[in-house]
Amino acid sequence: MTDEAGTVRLRLDIAYDGSGFAGWARQPTLRTVQGELESALETVFRRSGPAPRLTVAGRTDAGVHATGQVAHCDLTPEQWGSLARPHRGAVGRPQRLPTDALLHRLNGIAGLDSDVVVTAVAVAPPGFDARFSPVWRRYAYRVADLGAPRDPLRRGHTLWYPTRLDEGAMETGALTLLGLHDFATFCKPREGATTIRTLQEFRWHREPDGVLVASLQADAFCHSMVRAMVGASLAVGEGRLAPHRLAELREDAVRTSAFNVAPAKGLVLTEVGYPPDDELAARAEQTRARRDQDGHRSEADQARQVAISTAAPTAVPEGPAGSGAGAERRA
Repeated sequence: MTDEAGTVRLRLDIAYDGSGFAGWARQPTLRTVQGELESALETVFRRSGPAPRLTVAGRTDAGVHATGQVAHCDLTPEQWGSLARPHRGAVGRPQRLPTDALLHRLNGIAGLDSDVVVTAVAVAPPGFDARFSPVWRRYAYRVADLGAPRDPLRRGHTLWYPTRLDEGAMETGALTLLGLHDFATFCKPREGATTIRTLQEFRWHREPDGVLVASLQADAFCHSMVRAMVGASLAVGEGRLAPHRLAELREDAVRTSAFNVAPAKGLVLTEVGYPPDDELAARAEQTRARRDQDGHRSEADQARQVAISTAAPTAVPEGPAGSGAGAERRA
């Protein structure tokens, strides 16, 4: 996508192991995915003016992984032109496309660590916005309960749970949460942000190796929503909550200590879905308008959202069966 000033918008597809990151968003003193990528962009374009900044589809929390993250950045004509020039040491080699050149430089010359990889770079179609154009985001959460194999090579990406879980009850409870609802029960409140979401899919299944996997899809997820819903499902699978209680808790629309927030390690952003190219701009405009409307909610509603955060669920411990002791309180 190129605007009137000649700026070129690029789509970047990204994968990362979140174990070593304090989340996606850049923070001054912490290692983050955005910080690493933007530092790499600064290296690539160090002679072409200010480095481009990234806009992302999903701002993942600390410890959350991604195989299908999407971001965009806007390049000036000078930056775009610099990618078309042969790189030093490339004399005699076939000329790369500018998008291929950026992919190669980000993953190679810029020295990105192996726990974050740019998997694709493409010129974005008109109207594309990585944050506002999506129609859905999809996550997966892996749990190795009692009896399932505990693969040490996947310990950083799978929750080891100390009891056997009833996946049938978990599936039943998960299905009651589907639809357009206020998910305040499962969201850490942020001032001016809505907790109304459309949960399009929430399923549990057991892999051939016995590991339980949750698949969740929504138009968007609010802060800690996926991990809280997974934690509530674990309480159902363990028998501490009846399946129908999940819908009841959701209708209460207040944070609760009835379940624990699942740890970040088992969660992966797997895919972001976008509409057809000719609908991208309209979708982005629609999403922005809805966010603006949500930002003008009544002060009383905002106060309620912030006040209920004091009853935030705790984190699921990987400790003795059924114990809530030792769980860390969510910030």
